Amino acid sequence: MEIHEIATTTTPRKAMTGLIHSSTCSEPNSTMQEVIVNAETMISKWDPSRPSLEKFTSLFQENREEAEEFVKCVGDLRRVMHFLVSQHAGSNQLVLANKLMKIAMQRLEKEFCHILLTRRECLNPESVSGGSSLSLSNSDEEDDDDRVGEDGVSDVERALLDLKLIAGSMISSGYSKECSKIYRITRKSIVDEELYRLGIRGYTASQISRMDQDALEHQVKKWVNTAKVAVRTLFRGERLLCDYVFAVSETIKQTCIAHTTTEGAINLFRFPETVAKSKRSPEKIFLVMNLFETLSELWPEIESIFSYEPLSPIKLQALSSMHKLSDAAQTILSEFVSSIQKNSSKTPIPGGGIHPLNCSVMNYVSLLADNSGILSDILADEPETVARSPFPESYFDSRSPTSRVASQLAWIILVLLCKLDSKAEIYRDIGLSYLFLANNLQFVVEKVSTSALKLLLGQDWLSKLQTKVKLYAGNYESVAWAKVLSSLPAETEESAHKIKEHFKQFNSAFEAAYRKQSSWVVPDPKLRDEIKVSIARKLVPAYREFYDRNLAILSGEKNLEILVRLSPDNLGNYLSDLFDSAVVVSGIHLPHHHRQSPGCYAVFDPLMS
Repeated sequence: MEIHEIATTTTPRKAMTGLIHSSTCSEPNSTMQEVIVNAETMISKWDPSRPSLEKFTSLFQENREEAEEFVKCVGDLRRVMHFLVSQHAGSNQLVLANKLMKIAMQRLEKEFCHILLTRRECLNPESVSGGSSLSLSNSDEEDDDDRVGEDGVSDVERALLDLKLIAGSMISSGYSKECSKIYRITRKSIVDEELYRLGIRGYTASQISRMDQDALEHQVKKWVNTAKVAVRTLFRGERLLCDYVFAVSETIKQTCIAHTTTEGAINLFRFPETVAKSKRSPEKIFLVMNLFETLSELWPEIESIFSYEPLSPIKLQALSSMHKLSDAAQTILSEFVSSIQKNSSKTPIPGGGIHPLNCSVMNYVSLLADNSGILSDILADEPETVARSPFPESYFDSRSPTSRVASQLAWIILVLLCKLDSKAEIYRDIGLSYLFLANNLQFVVEKVSTSALKLLLGQDWLSKLQTKVKLYAGNYESVAWAKVLSSLPAETEESAHKIKEHFKQFNSAFEAAYRKQSSWVVPDPKLRDEIKVSIARKLVPAYREFYDRNLAILSGEKNLEILVRLSPDNLGNYLSDLFDSAVVVSGIHLPHHHRQSPGCYAVFDPLMS
């Protein structure tokens, strides 16, 4: 009969000496024969093939002390076999000992499998990673379902101790393959089932591409939550369990944990890569960043849990996903910039208001700024040699943004402003084109001032943009009101006829400018007030001087209210109505309640009528 190979690290004689002087099932002076006889009695009693044991009865659950005695007898028998192999290789004692060892291993195999299956709840990841002092966990939490026996040992600890005891006995007796096979098959099915329960599914890039944004957001959110549970509880618990049960063999613990977790873990970490490879869109970058952030957060734990060499494919998959996510995010940003540059809309925005492209881009950039931390990690992998822009970096800020994120976002805004500049050329009225630019740059200023962009781009960058807003607003005033201002003559004494002509010219120029601008808008309240105040400061004093100097000369004229339609205060009231879409001026006549009445030139206020 072939003798099963037995693992040993001691010489046969030392092993036998240790047997004689140890406290075993035999007395100190027991002979090898007595050891074999005692072992035969114990092992035969629990022989799985005995008719009386056709219905499986667990030794470890039936009789705790006898179970420990059984394992001790197996150890004694193993030491006897080591001695006999070296001294009496052909003896009948060795043949009997080998037969008994095989029976004992059959019993321990069944016990090992029985504990793995029936004590599954005690061995669940939460219990192993958080509830047992044997889990090597730093957690102080205790599992409420982990009952403590009379000996003070909890159910979780008892299951772990029994598995470790059996595994150690089988491995030492040369049955490591049988032991590890049972463990691998049983635990892998449990891990796979738990991953399925958590919702881990395999998706292709085409399946991801066919999902609408809401569906994809749901899947990503579910994956983020699942990944954290899988890594911190399931895989961590599995690693702790495997390390504890197979503490006697580094090789076995590594091969077992690799078998039980590799397939499931790779499938888990492949999902982010699949998302990264799917059809890209600007809004997908936030899902990409969410996935990247989760993997980055979990990476130290991934490295720790899957530190064994056989588990390296898992870490490689996680790294591959992070790399693909980084590439996807950078590509999305590049394509987003390209889409701004390619925007070919030729429809002017009514009244010089905020362009939809401006709204969408600045909202997008603001959201990117809110996620600047994770975006910084993503852009860290971008090559330094990547061309950023054909424009000088000091276009916005003499100090230039120092971070990759700040540079990237400043570049996107620069491309936007260049595109808005080309949109302004669509307007036939030059004054309206300047107002369009002032409005849209002010919108950018406001979005930067009220978001994380201000911290990224800096006050100097913002101040330069605010200066441009004032420049465009000033250009609008100069162009849109130049004809009105030029209709007022210098301080010279003129005839009544000339004065009447000047009043007519002013009325005509003002009505034309006012009528044209009645549909123009300035959405920003602060900018609107600043422009109206600036126009009033230029126009009202000049008109008041002309009005006060020449009104008395025309006092005898008929139909004076038609000739002198506005008082200086009345003029100010009209200007205060600018950029209000409710004000409409039709024809060449002003609304009745705005008309001048004889004798009320200085005190009429249409806002109070």
